[in-house]
Amino acid sequence: MVKKKIAKVLAFRYKILAAILILLAGGLVLLPKYQKHEGIKPEELLSNSISPERYMTTDRLAHIIINQDPSFILIDVRDEKSFASYTLPNAINIPLEKLFDEGSDNYLNQNQYDVVLFSNDNFYADQAWILCNRLGYKHMRVLKGGINEWFTTIINPLKPADNMPATDFELYATRKAASMFFGVVYPEQVKVEAPKIVKKVAPKKVITIEKKKKAPAEGGC
Repeated sequence: MVKKKIAKVLAFRYKILAAILILLAGGLVLLPKYQKHEGIKPEELLSNSISPERYMTTDRLAHIIINQDPSFILIDVRDEKSFASYTLPNAINIPLEKLFDEGSDNYLNQNQYDVVLFSNDNFYADQAWILCNRLGYKHMRVLKGGINEWFTTIINPLKPADNMPATDFELYATRKAASMFFGVVYPEQVKVEAPKIVKKVAPKKVITIEKKKKAPAEGGC
């Protein structure tokens, strides 16, 4: 029941996204701050939108972050509260409603870097991508599955069953190594030291030595 409800919610959200796409493609959405930009043609926008190349997998992004690839900019389009709670390493927060605020295009409209947009799932990142693509911004990608996919594949990868193919175990090993890079600690990493055995040492036997009595002094008055 819960899965069905989630599926219905996601289907409804993506219907809204599809409607936004149609409006943008038809040129019915006006962006007052950017009227000087004619944007790309509707048919080009539709072609870009259905291309799977605009998505980046979490595995690919993990590889980029771990290897400190300087050619990518990560843009978190969620609200500021969500960004403060958790985000990806070195990400910049540009909430969707502030996408076209002054200064935002310095990060979004890039010729030098590839921009990766992400949100909790694809929904808001897809909207941001469509809006930016409508203006002709290049080198833009969307993190497939967003933060949710990041957690289930990189931070908490599922160990494959014994009967699964070797490729699944290789992928799991790669993801497990990535999760360790991002701070996840596995039980086998924690070394439990055996308790030290302290040998009981028998107390030293104290032998008392009687002091000799002084002999009385000889002679006298």
